[in-house]
Amino acid sequence: MYKIFYSPGACSLASHIALAETGAAYEAVRVNFAAGEQRSPQYLSVNPKGRVPALVTPKGILTETPAILVYLAQTFPAAKLANLDDRWAFAQAQSFNSYLCSTVHVHHAHRTRGTRWADDEASIEGMKKKVAQNMSDAFLLIEREMLKGPWVTGADYSMCDPYLFTLSSWLESDGVDIATFPKVSEHYKRMLQRPATQKAAKEQGLSL
Repeated sequence: MYKIFYSPGACSLASHIALAETGAAYEAVRVNFAAGEQRSPQYLSVNPKGRVPALVTPKGILTETPAILVYLAQTFPAAKLANLDDRWAFAQAQSFNSYLCSTVHVHHAHRTRGTRWADDEASIEGMKKKVAQNMSDAFLLIEREMLKGPWVTGADYSMCDPYLFTLSSWLESDGVDIATFPKVSEHYKRMLQRPATQKAAKEQGLSL
């Protein structure tokens, strides 16, 4: 059985949804960040980075959202989480997920994790003030250039969709109105209707 370690509403939601899409048996384990469980010896033995997600698989433990999504897509081809027969399409999907990981997530993290980059309080506050603009700019690019519709890669649902959905769910807390981006907004609503999204949200205790 697979085991997914998550924190409610964190980026681990993307892997959680994708895992639910596969139909595989799994256990969802909450890591209570407020209580500092991510730094406990027990969890550090699972993921020494002290972050989520972490996926326990028959071959070992995987971390980092893009890697987990690719693993699930390749391990469960019947779930059709990626076009595995087209190298170009597969690379494009990974390019999109890499952008979410390396740029969009980092923009968001500057609001609550400024101490990763600075110790000076004024610098941390300056980073917070830039979050809404940086997230808006990133989602404008996604809206205009990346989201092909109705799903990220076009007609077919893929591993990109739960990842975009998860980061879209952060917009309101970052001071950005999702309605500013009609395609992203419609994508978010479409994702809410998927049974796997509903299953993962229920397991995490989320009201989306």
